[in-house]
Amino acid sequence: MRQPNIIDYSLLTFLALIWASAFFNIKIATYSFGPVTIAFLRVFFGAMPVLLLCFYKNIKLEAFSKDWYWFAIIGLINLVIPFFLISYGVKSVQSNLAAILMSTTPLSSTILGHFYTSNEKFNLTKTIGILIGFAGIVFLFSDNLLINENNFISALLILLGSTCYVIGGVLTLKIKNKKNENVTGSILIWAIIILLPLSFFIEKPWTYTPSIQSTVSVIYLGLVSTGLAWLLRFKILINNGLIFQSQVSYLIPIFGTILSYIFLKELITFKVLISLIAVIVGIYFVRRADNKKTT
Repeated sequence: MRQPNIIDYSLLTFLALIWASAFFNIKIATYSFGPVTIAFLRVFFGAMPVLLLCFYKNIKLEAFSKDWYWFAIIGLINLVIPFFLISYGVKSVQSNLAAILMSTTPLSSTILGHFYTSNEKFNLTKTIGILIGFAGIVFLFSDNLLINENNFISALLILLGSTCYVIGGVLTLKIKNKKNENVTGSILIWAIIILLPLSFFIEKPWTYTPSIQSTVSVIYLGLVSTGLAWLLRFKILINNGLIFQSQVSYLIPIFGTILSYIFLKELITFKVLISLIAVIVGIYFVRRADNKKTT
Protein backbone atom coordinates (compact mmCIF):
# COMPACT_ATOMS: atom_id res chain seq x y z
CA MET A 1 0.00 0.00 0.00
CA ARG A 2 1.32 3.44 -0.89
CA GLN A 3 1.56 6.37 1.50
CA PRO A 4 -1.64 8.45 1.40
CA ASN A 5 -1.45 11.84 -0.31
CA ILE A 6 -3.75 14.86 -0.42
CA ILE A 7 -6.00 13.17 -2.99
CA ASP A 8 -6.38 10.09 -0.75
CA TYR A 9 -7.34 12.22 2.24
CA SER A 10 -9.76 14.18 0.06
CA LEU A 11 -11.42 10.95 -1.08
CA LEU A 12 -11.64 9.74 2.52
CA THR A 13 -13.29 13.01 3.56
CA PHE A 14 -15.67 12.81 0.60
CA LEU A 15 -16.62 9.24 1.58
CA ALA A 16 -17.33 10.38 5.15
CA LEU A 17 -19.52 13.22 3.84
CA ILE A 18 -21.47 10.81 1.63
CA TRP A 19 -22.10 8.35 4.44
CA ALA A 20 -22.86 11.12 6.94
CA SER A 21 -25.33 12.72 4.53
CA ALA A 22 -27.37 9.52 4.53
CA PHE A 23 -28.85 10.27 7.95
CA PHE A 24 -30.64 13.53 7.22
CA ASN A 25 -31.72 12.14 3.84
CA ILE A 26 -33.27 9.13 5.59
CA LYS A 27 -35.16 11.59 7.79
CA ILE A 28 -36.49 13.44 4.73
CA ALA A 29 -37.39 10.15 3.03
CA THR A 30 -39.50 9.09 6.04
CA TYR A 31 -41.80 12.05 5.42
CA SER A 32 -43.28 10.19 2.43
CA PHE A 33 -42.11 6.56 2.48
CA GLY A 34 -42.36 3.68 4.92
CA PRO A 35 -39.17 2.11 6.32
CA VAL A 36 -39.41 -1.11 4.28
CA THR A 37 -39.89 0.85 1.05
CA ILE A 38 -36.98 3.14 1.90
CA ALA A 39 -34.78 0.09 2.48
CA PHE A 40 -35.92 -1.45 -0.83
CA LEU A 41 -35.41 1.70 -2.89
CA ARG A 42 -32.02 2.22 -1.29
CA VAL A 43 -30.72 -1.22 -2.31
CA PHE A 44 -32.45 -1.01 -5.72
CA PHE A 45 -30.82 2.27 -6.71
CA GLY A 46 -27.62 1.34 -4.86
CA ALA A 47 -27.24 -1.82 -6.94
CA MET A 48 -27.17 0.11 -10.23
CA PRO A 49 -23.62 1.57 -10.11
CA VAL A 50 -22.20 -1.59 -8.53
CA LEU A 51 -23.73 -3.91 -11.14
CA LEU A 52 -22.67 -1.58 -13.96
CA LEU A 53 -19.10 -1.68 -12.66
CA CYS A 54 -19.20 -5.49 -12.51
CA PHE A 55 -20.46 -5.57 -16.10
CA TYR A 56 -17.78 -3.08 -17.24
CA LYS A 57 -14.96 -5.02 -15.51
CA ASN A 58 -16.42 -8.37 -16.59
CA ILE A 59 -16.71 -9.53 -12.97
CA LYS A 60 -18.86 -12.63 -12.60
CA LEU A 61 -21.59 -12.31 -9.97
CA GLU A 62 -22.13 -15.37 -7.81
CA ALA A 63 -25.47 -14.44 -6.25
CA PHE A 64 -26.97 -17.75 -7.44
CA SER A 65 -23.88 -19.92 -7.22
CA LYS A 66 -23.31 -22.77 -4.78
CA ASP A 67 -22.56 -20.13 -2.11
CA TRP A 68 -25.89 -18.33 -2.69
CA TYR A 69 -27.01 -18.85 0.90
CA TRP A 70 -24.05 -16.83 2.23
CA PHE A 71 -24.91 -13.93 -0.05
CA ALA A 72 -28.57 -14.18 1.00
CA ILE A 73 -27.76 -14.27 4.72
CA ILE A 74 -25.25 -11.42 4.48
CA GLY A 75 -27.69 -9.40 2.35
CA LEU A 76 -30.34 -9.91 5.01
CA ILE A 77 -28.15 -9.02 8.00
CA ASN A 78 -25.85 -6.42 6.43
CA LEU A 79 -28.42 -4.55 4.31
CA VAL A 80 -32.08 -5.50 4.79
CA ILE A 81 -32.33 -5.45 8.58
CA PRO A 82 -30.10 -2.40 9.31
CA PHE A 83 -31.58 -0.31 6.48
CA PHE A 84 -35.05 -1.06 7.83
CA LEU A 85 -34.16 -0.48 11.48
CA ILE A 86 -32.40 2.81 10.79
CA SER A 87 -35.27 4.09 8.62
CA TYR A 88 -37.80 3.05 11.24
CA GLY A 89 -35.83 4.60 14.09
CA VAL A 90 -35.08 7.90 12.35
CA LYS A 91 -38.82 8.54 12.01
CA SER A 92 -38.90 9.53 15.69
CA VAL A 93 -35.24 10.24 16.49
CA GLN A 94 -33.14 13.16 15.27
CA SER A 95 -30.87 12.15 12.42
CA ASN A 96 -27.81 13.56 14.22
CA LEU A 97 -28.43 11.11 17.06
CA ALA A 98 -28.64 8.30 14.50
CA ALA A 99 -25.24 9.35 13.13
CA ILE A 100 -23.69 9.12 16.60
CA LEU A 101 -25.41 5.82 17.43
CA MET A 102 -24.32 4.28 14.13
CA SER A 103 -20.74 5.42 14.66
CA THR A 104 -20.41 2.77 17.40
CA THR A 105 -19.85 0.16 14.68
CA PRO A 106 -16.03 0.06 15.18
CA LEU A 107 -16.56 -0.45 18.92
CA SER A 108 -19.08 -3.26 18.39
CA SER A 109 -16.85 -4.90 15.78
CA THR A 110 -13.98 -4.92 18.27
CA ILE A 111 -16.13 -6.79 20.79
CA LEU A 112 -17.33 -9.37 18.24
CA GLY A 113 -13.83 -9.67 16.80
CA HIS A 114 -12.52 -10.69 20.22
CA PHE A 115 -14.91 -13.64 20.36
CA TYR A 116 -15.08 -14.72 16.71
CA THR A 117 -11.57 -14.15 15.34
CA SER A 118 -8.19 -15.41 16.45
CA ASN A 119 -6.16 -12.20 15.98
CA GLU A 120 -8.49 -9.45 17.23
CA LYS A 121 -8.31 -9.96 20.98
CA PHE A 122 -8.86 -7.29 23.62
CA ASN A 123 -5.95 -5.41 25.10
CA LEU A 124 -5.82 -2.51 27.57
CA THR A 125 -6.00 0.21 24.90
CA LYS A 126 -8.95 -1.40 23.11
CA THR A 127 -10.79 -1.95 26.39
CA ILE A 128 -10.37 1.71 27.36
CA GLY A 129 -11.65 2.77 23.95
CA ILE A 130 -14.72 0.53 24.16
CA LEU A 131 -15.57 1.75 27.68
CA ILE A 132 -15.20 5.43 26.74
CA GLY A 133 -17.20 5.06 23.53
CA PHE A 134 -20.12 3.20 25.01
CA ALA A 135 -20.10 5.46 28.07
CA GLY A 136 -20.76 8.27 25.60
CA ILE A 137 -23.75 6.38 24.19
CA VAL A 138 -25.15 5.72 27.67
CA PHE A 139 -24.74 9.43 28.41
CA LEU A 140 -26.58 10.25 25.17
CA PHE A 141 -29.54 8.14 26.28
CA SER A 142 -29.76 10.29 29.42
CA ASP A 143 -30.59 13.35 27.28
CA ASN A 144 -34.31 13.49 28.12
CA LEU A 145 -34.74 16.47 25.82
CA LEU A 146 -34.00 14.33 22.76
CA ILE A 147 -34.51 10.72 23.90
CA ASN A 148 -37.59 10.00 26.00
CA GLU A 149 -40.20 7.32 26.55
CA ASN A 150 -41.72 8.06 23.13
CA ASN A 151 -38.62 7.32 21.06
CA PHE A 152 -36.39 5.30 23.39
CA ILE A 153 -37.11 2.06 21.51
CA SER A 154 -36.41 3.77 18.19
CA ALA A 155 -32.96 4.81 19.43
CA LEU A 156 -32.27 1.24 20.55
CA LEU A 157 -33.33 -0.08 17.13
CA ILE A 158 -30.80 2.23 15.43
CA LEU A 159 -28.13 0.90 17.78
CA LEU A 160 -29.22 -2.63 16.87
CA GLY A 161 -28.90 -1.68 13.20
CA SER A 162 -25.24 -0.75 13.73
CA THR A 163 -24.68 -4.13 15.38
CA CYS A 164 -26.18 -5.86 12.33
CA TYR A 165 -23.54 -4.19 10.16
CA VAL A 166 -20.89 -5.70 12.40
CA ILE A 167 -22.41 -9.19 12.35
CA GLY A 168 -22.71 -8.96 8.58
CA GLY A 169 -19.04 -7.99 8.39
CA VAL A 170 -18.06 -11.03 10.46
CA LEU A 171 -20.14 -13.30 8.20
CA THR A 172 -18.44 -11.81 5.15
CA LEU A 173 -15.23 -13.45 6.35
CA LYS A 174 -16.81 -16.72 5.21
CA ILE A 175 -16.44 -15.57 1.58
CA LYS A 176 -13.40 -13.32 1.97
CA ASN A 177 -11.62 -14.96 -0.99
CA LYS A 178 -14.11 -13.40 -3.45
CA LYS A 179 -13.85 -10.00 -5.14
CA ASN A 180 -15.37 -7.07 -3.23
CA GLU A 181 -17.46 -6.01 -6.23
CA ASN A 182 -18.82 -9.54 -6.62
CA VAL A 183 -19.75 -9.79 -2.94
CA THR A 184 -21.36 -6.34 -2.83
CA GLY A 185 -23.29 -6.87 -6.07
CA SER A 186 -24.48 -10.31 -5.00
CA ILE A 187 -25.68 -9.25 -1.54
CA LEU A 188 -27.45 -6.24 -3.09
CA ILE A 189 -29.28 -8.59 -5.46
CA TRP A 190 -30.44 -10.73 -2.55
CA ALA A 191 -31.46 -7.66 -0.56
CA ILE A 192 -33.65 -6.60 -3.49
CA ILE A 193 -35.18 -10.08 -3.70
CA ILE A 194 -36.01 -10.04 0.02
CA LEU A 195 -37.28 -6.45 0.25
CA LEU A 196 -39.38 -6.26 -2.93
CA PRO A 197 -42.21 -8.57 -1.75
CA LEU A 198 -42.02 -7.22 1.81
CA SER A 199 -42.46 -3.67 0.55
CA PHE A 200 -45.40 -4.64 -1.67
CA PHE A 201 -47.24 -6.68 0.96
CA ILE A 202 -46.55 -4.55 4.04
CA GLU A 203 -46.57 -0.95 2.81
CA LYS A 204 -48.16 -1.00 -0.69
CA PRO A 205 -45.83 1.71 -2.05
CA TRP A 206 -47.99 2.33 -5.14
CA THR A 207 -50.43 4.14 -2.82
CA TYR A 208 -47.84 6.74 -1.80
CA THR A 209 -47.88 10.31 -3.06
CA PRO A 210 -44.30 11.24 -2.18
CA SER A 211 -42.97 14.78 -2.13
CA ILE A 212 -40.18 15.80 -4.48
CA GLN A 213 -37.81 16.20 -1.51
CA SER A 214 -38.46 12.66 -0.23
CA THR A 215 -38.13 11.21 -3.72
CA VAL A 216 -34.81 12.96 -4.33
CA SER A 217 -33.57 11.84 -0.89
CA VAL A 218 -34.40 8.18 -1.40
CA ILE A 219 -32.77 8.15 -4.86
CA TYR A 220 -29.72 9.88 -3.37
CA LEU A 221 -29.58 7.27 -0.60
CA GLY A 222 -29.39 4.52 -3.18
CA LEU A 223 -27.20 5.94 -5.93
CA VAL A 224 -24.82 7.98 -3.76
CA SER A 225 -24.86 6.87 -0.10
CA THR A 226 -25.02 3.18 -1.03
CA GLY A 227 -23.78 2.57 -4.60
CA LEU A 228 -21.21 5.33 -5.11
CA ALA A 229 -20.03 5.09 -1.49
CA TRP A 230 -19.26 1.37 -1.84
CA LEU A 231 -17.35 1.94 -5.06
CA LEU A 232 -15.37 4.78 -3.45
CA ARG A 233 -14.68 2.55 -0.47
CA PHE A 234 -13.26 -0.09 -2.85
CA LYS A 235 -10.91 2.46 -4.40
CA ILE A 236 -9.62 3.63 -1.01
CA LEU A 237 -9.16 0.05 0.20
CA ILE A 238 -7.18 -0.89 -2.92
CA ASN A 239 -4.97 2.21 -2.80
CA ASN A 240 -4.42 2.63 0.93
CA GLY A 241 -5.70 -0.41 2.82
CA LEU A 242 -8.22 -1.08 5.57
CA ILE A 243 -6.50 0.84 8.38
CA PHE A 244 -6.51 4.08 6.38
CA GLN A 245 -10.10 3.58 5.18
CA SER A 246 -11.29 2.87 8.73
CA GLN A 247 -10.40 6.45 9.72
CA VAL A 248 -13.69 7.44 8.10
CA SER A 249 -15.26 6.39 11.42
CA TYR A 250 -13.96 9.56 13.10
CA LEU A 251 -15.56 11.85 10.54
CA ILE A 252 -19.03 10.36 10.02
CA PRO A 253 -20.59 11.37 13.38
CA ILE A 254 -19.04 14.86 13.14
CA PHE A 255 -20.28 15.47 9.61
CA GLY A 256 -23.62 13.82 10.41
CA THR A 257 -24.21 16.22 13.29
CA ILE A 258 -23.18 19.27 11.24
CA LEU A 259 -25.23 18.33 8.18
CA SER A 260 -28.33 17.58 10.26
CA TYR A 261 -28.10 21.04 11.76
CA ILE A 262 -27.55 22.73 8.38
CA PHE A 263 -30.34 20.96 6.49
CA LEU A 264 -32.87 20.14 9.22
CA LYS A 265 -32.00 22.62 12.00
CA GLU A 266 -31.85 19.73 14.44
CA LEU A 267 -31.08 20.56 18.05
CA ILE A 268 -27.51 20.01 19.27
CA THR A 269 -27.49 19.81 23.05
CA PHE A 270 -24.55 19.74 25.45
CA LYS A 271 -25.05 16.01 26.00
CA VAL A 272 -24.96 15.39 22.25
CA LEU A 273 -21.57 17.12 22.03
CA ILE A 274 -20.16 15.23 25.01
CA SER A 275 -21.41 11.92 23.61
CA LEU A 276 -19.96 12.75 20.20
CA ILE A 277 -16.54 13.49 21.71
CA ALA A 278 -16.63 10.31 23.82
CA VAL A 279 -17.47 8.11 20.83
CA ILE A 280 -14.70 9.66 18.70
CA VAL A 281 -12.16 9.27 21.52
CA GLY A 282 -13.27 5.66 22.01
CA ILE A 283 -12.81 4.92 18.31
CA TYR A 284 -9.40 6.60 18.43
CA PHE A 285 -8.17 4.26 21.18
CA VAL A 286 -9.46 1.19 19.35
CA ARG A 287 -7.86 2.29 16.06
CA ARG A 288 -4.63 3.16 17.87
CA ALA A 289 -4.42 -0.39 19.20
CA ASP A 290 -5.01 -1.77 15.69
CA ASN A 291 -2.33 0.49 14.22
CA LYS A 292 0.22 -0.62 16.79
CA LYS A 293 -0.53 -4.24 15.96
CA THR A 294 0.16 -3.71 12.25
CA THR A 295 3.44 -1.79 12.69
